Amino acid sequence: MVRSHLSDKIDNLAWLQQRLQGEGPPVLLDGGIGTELEKSGVPMNDIMWSAQAMLSHPQNILDMHESYIRAGAEVILTNTFSSARHMLEPAGYGDAVEQINRQAVEIALQARNNLADGPVAIAGSICEWVSTDDENRDRIDTVRDSLREQAEILMQAGVDLIAFEMCQAKELSCASIEAVLELGLPIWLGVSAQSKSDQSELSVFDYPHRDFESLVQGISGYPAMILNVMHTPIQDIDAAVEIVRRHWDGPVGVYPESGYFTMPNWNFVDVIEPNDLVPLTRGWVDNGVRLVGGCCGLGPAHISALHDEFKT
Repeated sequence: MVRSHLSDKIDNLAWLQQRLQGEGPPVLLDGGIGTELEKSGVPMNDIMWSAQAMLSHPQNILDMHESYIRAGAEVILTNTFSSARHMLEPAGYGDAVEQINRQAVEIALQARNNLADGPVAIAGSICEWVSTDDENRDRIDTVRDSLREQAEILMQAGVDLIAFEMCQAKELSCASIEAVLELGLPIWLGVSAQSKSDQSELSVFDYPHRDFESLVQGISGYPAMILNVMHTPIQDIDAAVEIVRRHWDGPVGVYPESGYFTMPNWNFVDVIEPNDLVPLTRGWVDNGVRLVGGCCGLGPAHISALHDEFKT
């Protein structure tokens, strides 16, 4: 029964697979989730960032998803980036893991049902990232089991695919990817890069001593639908995509960030204007990128401008 259900999901994503493989315009993703909630007045949590909004501001989350669907997004991410057990337990919400993740999917599905007049895929966002100094939260077995649990909840709640975002540590990422692949749901992989003034090579975002290329090489053998360069400063996108292409021969996506993060708040400083994002994105698409959108700092106006450009 479960296998038949998964087969149906994969069949229903045929349009997405075809587009990622080069048929028609690039796939249009949504924009920042937590930062858009923050702009609407939702307070961010010092440990679990936007996850607390699932309990305190569900209407804001619905409004946010609907704003991206109106803007033309064909894939929307659930507000679950920081909702795995290894993030919720340190914040005192370990007993709400299933509730928070299920509700996130239910709200995303509601937004799709309310507004979508064409295919819109729901991607369950998961991430190994932690915001605490507890060394146990960086243990491979802890994070692997946490992400496997979260992915299973998201799958049962109705997501179409699982989006690994901000893979950061090669061994941890590989263990977690392998555990989630056992569920049988399609996956995306996401990597984030950052340049440093005193380094010639790109590092993993927020980890100046972790080599970005080594991470990409380590995860590039897994059967993902796409490998996305995401939550990466715009000025580092081209170099990051070049590195990805050295090791990955599948579809490549791009959804950059703009501004900067000071936990738990995003600083909307020098955020790129939608009309300035469009020609840069056109260049990425002309260079073969098959999915575009935005990450932290970028909102519905940016997605709308990309929709107008690519007529998705």
